[in-house]
Amino acid sequence: MKRWIQKGWRPTTLIILLLVLWEGSSRWLDIPAWLLPSPSQIWKEVLVSWSDFQGHLLATIRLTFIGFICGSIIGLGVATILHLMPKVRETVYPLIIISQNIPTIVLAPLLVIWFGFGILPKVIVITLFCFFPIAIATLDGLRQTTDELKHYMLMVGASKGQIFRKLEWPHALPSIFSGLKIAATYSVMGAVISEWLGGNHGIGVFMTLASSSFRTDRVFVSILYIVILCLLFFSMIVTAERRLIRWKPKGEKR
Repeated sequence: MKRWIQKGWRPTTLIILLLVLWEGSSRWLDIPAWLLPSPSQIWKEVLVSWSDFQGHLLATIRLTFIGFICGSIIGLGVATILHLMPKVRETVYPLIIISQNIPTIVLAPLLVIWFGFGILPKVIVITLFCFFPIAIATLDGLRQTTDELKHYMLMVGASKGQIFRKLEWPHALPSIFSGLKIAATYSVMGAVISEWLGGNHGIGVFMTLASSSFRTDRVFVSILYIVILCLLFFSMIVTAERRLIRWKPKGEKR
């Protein structure tokens, strides 16, 4: 709490000032609600539309969680294999980098053609969003272990597996959590984008219906909940990081 008071009041004050400026400009310039609703109109819509919106919110949370878990498992697994098998890494790593030059949103229509309109293509989209930051961060973290520590463990007779489990993996945890934090925010955006592919529930569906009917206030409601979900998911990863990485000095925690 003390830390928030010291560092958090500045961005909070800025956000409040921007909202006040937005509210005042909307009323003074008499901007139509369909063009740019004021913060008070958006908040009113948050309260009014909650009964209709909560089902979409729960659907997006469920989809985000599934996609994030799949992306994390695949990203960590691929990074581990590439680290333990250098020759495979030299072959596959450039392909992983090249794959990121293909926009994921471009693959979405193809995924619908291949897998239909069910949950599978949506999960694949989120997995693709999460995979890259987790895999790259994990690979970088596993390579940060100093040669001196590896040499010391080899001197005491440690096997390659023991070095990985007891030295390289713990040292890679800060980097892994950095990738997880990036993927946490990507997963929410990936879920919303994947819901644009089709379906009956989800924030992406709610946003599409709102924009097609010129309900700009509902579009901003969707954006507000997306931001809140990203912050909550990010905070969960930060909390897990603080609980699991207790061996690092406070000044080194990310």
